Amino acid sequence: MSWNVERPVNDVNTIRSYAPNSPDRQRLLEELARIRKETLEIPLVIGGKEVRTGTPIEVRCPHDTKTVLARAHIAGETEIRDAIDSVLEARSKWAEMDWYFRVSIFQKAATLLAGPRRTRNIAAIMLNHSKNPYEAEIDLAELVDFWNFNAYFTRQIYEMQPFQFPGETNRFDWRPLEGFVLAVPPFNFYSIAGNLPSAPAMVGNVALWKPARSVIFSNYEIFQTLVEAGLPPGVINFVPFNSTDANVVLDHPALAGVHFTGSYDTLVQIWKRVGGNLEKYRNFPRIVGETGGKDFIFMHPSADARGTAMNLIRGAFEYQGQKCSACSRAYIPGSRWPEIERILRTEVPKVTMGPTDDLTNLMGAAIDEPAYRNIVNYLEFAKKNPKEYEFVVGGEYDPTHGWFVRPTVIRSSSPKGKLMSEEIFGPVLTVYVYPDAEYSETLRLCDTTSPYALTGAIFGRDASAVEEAERVLRFSAGNFYINDKPTGAIVARQPFGGARRSGTNDKAGSFLNLLRWLSPRNIKETAVLPDDWRRPFMS
Repeated sequence: MSWNVERPVNDVNTIRSYAPNSPDRQRLLEELARIRKETLEIPLVIGGKEVRTGTPIEVRCPHDTKTVLARAHIAGETEIRDAIDSVLEARSKWAEMDWYFRVSIFQKAATLLAGPRRTRNIAAIMLNHSKNPYEAEIDLAELVDFWNFNAYFTRQIYEMQPFQFPGETNRFDWRPLEGFVLAVPPFNFYSIAGNLPSAPAMVGNVALWKPARSVIFSNYEIFQTLVEAGLPPGVINFVPFNSTDANVVLDHPALAGVHFTGSYDTLVQIWKRVGGNLEKYRNFPRIVGETGGKDFIFMHPSADARGTAMNLIRGAFEYQGQKCSACSRAYIPGSRWPEIERILRTEVPKVTMGPTDDLTNLMGAAIDEPAYRNIVNYLEFAKKNPKEYEFVVGGEYDPTHGWFVRPTVIRSSSPKGKLMSEEIFGPVLTVYVYPDAEYSETLRLCDTTSPYALTGAIFGRDASAVEEAERVLRFSAGNFYINDKPTGAIVARQPFGGARRSGTNDKAGSFLNLLRWLSPRNIKETAVLPDDWRRPFMS
């Protein structure tokens, strides 16, 4: 018995607008008010059972730090070991389940999330991540797409089989990894938080889910959706824990893989620990990681000025620049800079900022105090170096009610300075103005300035110039855009990932990521047995 998994349609194509006076807007406002009034207690979930450790942390709203959304319990060493035992106990039954029963659970979760659970989860994203309703919608829609398309890709993978030959039958047994997967998602994308544990699970693995501390509230809503969809106990255990206890997991002999999105430095620490433990493990663990970016927009003199400027604003400042794909540096030709500068000086001050449950605001707050302090440190560095950095617009910040930083554009005289090369992860766009005649040289400068290679974009009408940029910047970005901002990848249409220090480039949103969580066994069956050991040449 089996069934067909039809090719899905992206949920992002049908996101809600929440226009004034619409029923969707009214329901959303009611849900936002409801969440603000409650403080949820979030337990660990191990083997389907709620566990309270007595050491909860507060999960606060970034744009209104007085609002406590939840008190979440944190696992210690004992709970982590219990969670590992639990997933390993659930593993054999889950791994042996026919693939179509497994994927049907995630398809049901996608239906729940796109339907009856949508408004609750949109409100949770807005308040916990400080995203406006549009950003929350595309984030939720991406998780719906991950679940639906990963089900489709799973069917495609199982249909991939070896060639046949007369007298023998060959087939792949698409096995999950032997052990458990540690899933460590970032704060900034709800969709990634749901995908990192579920992608391995869909193809038969079990996972420990360590949500980012600042967004445990929204991540728990995802977990509850999976439970409602019928995910068996223990297949994914929800266990927030302190980074100081990570070695309890990384040192375990049954560690089969790490699915990670976060900072470069953290991935390096994980990789070194795993590398030092190789003799402990039963198998070589798979490491799939996406890390940082210093993403760029490169403008050719032939580009449309206003269109480029609008993409600079959206690419740099939507979700406060807290996207690994956010435009953080720009290269603008000298002949076009006066026009670009005029547009930015006019438009950027109009960008509204404040609580995201006030639906007039485009921008919210930085996720927490450490993130806010990091952004402010870069702004203060620029202010202390006026010979190198000129503030075009912005530069203000205020932590009185939330972690707010105004959208900022800075012109740099140095193409390889601190603000042009380092990841800031905030609403700060640094611009280098290059001589028009040095287009080719500046492309090469762009390629060599940053250690990251996640996303980038070229703007221009001149086809030969665009082709040159695509060629010269071939290894500068895992996702490359032509006349579009470098953010907003859509599942199955723009599979996402980068190389260099941006990660292992295993392309979430495609079948390639799922292959990393499978260990195929080749099976050959011979139809007719030989009746003699001798070869013909021996006659």
